[in-house]
Amino acid sequence: MKHVDIAMHVRGESRFVDDEPAPEGLLHAAVFTSPVSHGKIRSLDVRRTRDMAGVHGVFTAADIPGENQIGNIIQDEPLLAEDYVHFIGQPVALVVAETPEIARAAAQSIDIDIEELPAIFDAREAFAKGELIAPPRTFSLGDTHAAWKKCEHIIEGRVDSGGQEHVYLETQASLAVPEEDRGIKLLSATQSLSMVQKIVARILALPMHKVEVDTLRLGGAFGGKEDQATAWAGLAALAAFKLDRPVKLVLRRDEDMRMTGKRHPYSSDFKIGLAKDGAILAWEAQIFQNAGAAADLSTAILERTLFHVTNSYFIPNVKVTAASCRTNLPPNTAFRGFGGPQAMFLIESAIFKAAAEMGLDPAVIQQKNLLDEGDQFPYGMRAKNCHARPCWDGVEKKYDVKKRRTEIEQFNREHEWRKKGLAMMPICFGISFTSTFLNQASALVHIYQDGTVSVSTAAVEMGQGVKTKIAGIAARVFSIDPQRVRVESSNTRRVANMSPTAASSGADMNGHATRLACEDILARLKQRAAKHFDIDDPQAIDIRDETVFLRDEKTDLHWDELITLTYMDRKSLSAQAHYATPKIYFDKSKEKGEPFAYHVFGAAAVEATVDCLRGAYEIDSVKLVHDVGESLNPHVDRGQIEGGVVQGLGWMTIEELMHSDNGKLLTDSLTTYKVPDIYSAPDIKVHFLQDSKNPPGPFYSKAIGEPPFMYGIGAYFAILRAMKAFRKDVRLEFHSPMTPEKVLLAIYDG
Repeated sequence: MKHVDIAMHVRGESRFVDDEPAPEGLLHAAVFTSPVSHGKIRSLDVRRTRDMAGVHGVFTAADIPGENQIGNIIQDEPLLAEDYVHFIGQPVALVVAETPEIARAAAQSIDIDIEELPAIFDAREAFAKGELIAPPRTFSLGDTHAAWKKCEHIIEGRVDSGGQEHVYLETQASLAVPEEDRGIKLLSATQSLSMVQKIVARILALPMHKVEVDTLRLGGAFGGKEDQATAWAGLAALAAFKLDRPVKLVLRRDEDMRMTGKRHPYSSDFKIGLAKDGAILAWEAQIFQNAGAAADLSTAILERTLFHVTNSYFIPNVKVTAASCRTNLPPNTAFRGFGGPQAMFLIESAIFKAAAEMGLDPAVIQQKNLLDEGDQFPYGMRAKNCHARPCWDGVEKKYDVKKRRTEIEQFNREHEWRKKGLAMMPICFGISFTSTFLNQASALVHIYQDGTVSVSTAAVEMGQGVKTKIAGIAARVFSIDPQRVRVESSNTRRVANMSPTAASSGADMNGHATRLACEDILARLKQRAAKHFDIDDPQAIDIRDETVFLRDEKTDLHWDELITLTYMDRKSLSAQAHYATPKIYFDKSKEKGEPFAYHVFGAAAVEATVDCLRGAYEIDSVKLVHDVGESLNPHVDRGQIEGGVVQGLGWMTIEELMHSDNGKLLTDSLTTYKVPDIYSAPDIKVHFLQDSKNPPGPFYSKAIGEPPFMYGIGAYFAILRAMKAFRKDVRLEFHSPMTPEKVLLAIYDG
């Protein structure tokens, strides 16, 4: 079964927010933003702007009828700045005009006087000055204090990981349309419809049932439209509500890059202790997260970091403390992996440095400490259905890693200026929202009289294939052609109280809800079929390939006829179902619990070649074994893995965010911010781990969205291995991304 949108995508027929036919009277909005990183607003003068030709309105914080607040977890972020500005690009005023061009030009005429105040851009500096989003948190296991005495080797160091721009194809966009009785309908490019609904209702002082949010699909998101789509929907809704006219707000690429948050940069100190044989006995770290100017999802992301501080390893003694630090950058936000990649890069860097000091291949330490069944994580949960070693062993055997290492050694002996490196990258990623209450989903399913099926869920299609998987689940339950199933847009009036499409849980939770609703209808269909055959046992009925079977014997009753019979018998062909992930909990007072339904495991061998004259490199290959359970759609899952790998490679290598001394983003276009393209993509070989059933997943499947991203981390260490093959004493500074400039400077340092 192919991706359900593929035909429309390749013909350019798929609609996104900016493709929707313009409603009558449509106006366009542009945002006036802060030109400084931190300051007090002395005056804001919009009178001249209001009088410009083609301008229909200019709105500031004073025009908001409800609360000027879009914060979710922590309410610390105004929709429009009032007394102070806290980052360059912070919205201060909204201009609404006949065209986007007029609106943008008019916004430039706004006069603002700001008294500049000292700004902070570094997380460590923010921590030292007490600028915290929330109090630090600590996850611990065992007794690290006692464990240090047993360690043969103790290694300390620092690790810094950079941010990352989402580069979704569709920029932030929203269309707000006034409805009768002062209601608002929003077409929003959001991953979190209910959040948009709740915040817009807050801004406009409306009850939530007067705010409808609809999302057909997104042109990519990667977490950047989970919380950060809300502001643009709120601004469009404010203008539409005030003017009683439809208003569209679509950011240009440069605006989007300047105004929105990124993956969080992290800076960490670590201390790792090992036995003589490479067993990790103790692990401590202090983590500083650069949250930006407001909380957004930073506290939840930091929590996910703490959950993954040991990656795919069992370490008996752990103490890791993490702090979310407030700086004067745009509020950083969710990004594929949600804090997990930063944690995994930290532990892998520590292992690499330990291996260098012990004279070992890092793979020796990695393999020695892989999780086994029943091993305990620092947060109390134990590894179940643990496939860490089968994935690792699968990579070594399937891709003959031992032979490849020998070939690389031979290559390095024969080439003076070009060197190759190979790094192993195991992953272990927990699946569920770490905030337990978010682990719920609903589905509404209708069967129409012609036998076609409509499914509505909270799952937002953003290119990841969730609609394809949900359509497949419905088709599988009913045993009908998937072409009969249509998965509708996500809409707050069909499905209420939606959790975001995030945490790799979209297909899991919404798929289970869809399955339950379909099974409810299927039970009625079987009852009607039993009545048709004059039997009392509906369990004797089965539907296979759109044909009714009676006690395993094929009958002449087909799907269409059964639907007609059920309808004529006045039995409901609709069902709503709710699913809540069972048996998960987390006690934050103890920092212990079972927060995940299950874990995804995998391992990859990553190879790189470095040109040691120029510092340039190529990522040659990523060969991996990934635990998908029983895949709901192998084609979709393979595509997600390949895309995740390349995105992870970009974060580790060329995607470098740069700011001026005053906090202005310098890499605000795709000419200055580099992302991997098809020509830089390596040879990616994907093998699904066999015999891996996953009972918590729909039809024994596993989530796919985020875990593959982490394989890209291996590229950093493959490059380092190649650098060490050229110069054994190369200084190890763990600071991603490893750009060619950094490679060159490191090779020839001192």
